[in-house]
Amino acid sequence: MIQLEDVGVRYRLPSEKIPTLKEYVIRALRGQIKQQTFWALQNINLEVYPGEVFGIVGPNGAGKSTLLKVVSRVLRPTKGRVRVVGKVAPLLELGAGFDFELTGRENIFLNGAILGFSKREMEKRIDRIVEFAGLGDFIDAPLRTYSSGMVARLGFAVATDERPEILVVDEILSVGDAEFQTRSFERIQSFQAQGTTILLVTHDIARVETMCQRAIFLSHGQIVAAGSAAQVVDRYLGRIRQQEETRLAEAQTAEQPWRWGNRKIEITKVEFLDEHGQPKNIFQTGEYFALRIEYQAHEPIDSPVFGMAIHHNDGTHLTGPNTQFAGLDLGRVEGKGWVLYEVDRLPLLEGLYKVSVAVHNASDSEMYDDHDRQYQVRVIRSENTNERYGYLTLNGRWSLTRCTPIQNYRV
Repeated sequence: MIQLEDVGVRYRLPSEKIPTLKEYVIRALRGQIKQQTFWALQNINLEVYPGEVFGIVGPNGAGKSTLLKVVSRVLRPTKGRVRVVGKVAPLLELGAGFDFELTGRENIFLNGAILGFSKREMEKRIDRIVEFAGLGDFIDAPLRTYSSGMVARLGFAVATDERPEILVVDEILSVGDAEFQTRSFERIQSFQAQGTTILLVTHDIARVETMCQRAIFLSHGQIVAAGSAAQVVDRYLGRIRQQEETRLAEAQTAEQPWRWGNRKIEITKVEFLDEHGQPKNIFQTGEYFALRIEYQAHEPIDSPVFGMAIHHNDGTHLTGPNTQFAGLDLGRVEGKGWVLYEVDRLPLLEGLYKVSVAVHNASDSEMYDDHDRQYQVRVIRSENTNERYGYLTLNGRWSLTRCTPIQNYRV
């Protein structure tokens, strides 16, 4: 149904802002306009088969919307070949082409004409469109009086009233209120059941996995991965985690203002480690977790106390273990070394957490070094943990005991 061969789309971007059309023309005639070229898409090769639901994932600016515009014939590629067999219904921007001075009813006919339908065809469908959009009381009011959700409902109702052979969907499932999202998703599911070929762009990764047979991962205008939806989603999430690991690690290297102490013992390095002793900043609930604190004692110190604290990103203080609470006396500390805090099964639920580390004397009257909420760790949901609410799991077990009803006997 859809075939793209070596497709590329190039944009020309002006290097400077030209305030008026007159100045633009003058500069153009003099050859003074400097432009930069930017490839939004490059070397795109893909095939989408009849009745297939095909997903496109990637970060913002990756070229996803540009690719859909090429397939929908809204945008002509700079190079390559595009072949599309069948009638396309592009849901790129709901309400595109509407005139906000016209009424909802008039815009139905206007949008229908843009989509290639005659006035007679739209007259047969208008009652159905109005009913699905749920705008009966407002259909003869100017569109400028509509909320954004009402405009989205009307645009979707017009574009999807007739089942298309190819449906191109660009993030519209996240537009509008909850009722609209449910109704639009159910209509798309019905098209899927009837054999419509669907090209889907969405940041809802779970929906890509459940709806799509195959997918591609776009990044910087190029296909990074292609294959089954599950494989592509894993590759995409892996890239996101890698970028997050880098960001969290970089955030921890800079000196932060929330550090104080006399530095008789100085904390020189802090790392989070996995079970293999490798640095890591993203953990799953239930995984092994370790905190390694490297130090340098600039003079001999008797029985220092090392500790850590975990705060949720919203500021809630969750825990604050230290060596003294654990009954561990470190004795006299000199020179360099490190302490290790290990958790066999991390109980934290999904979220971003900030970690403090500190070292002080046994009576807590002298602070040697305190890094207050300077380190970040992200926890993601594990397949073995279904809990979603709160900050941590108790790893408890549920059980049920049924009591035998007491029977009544007549004496």
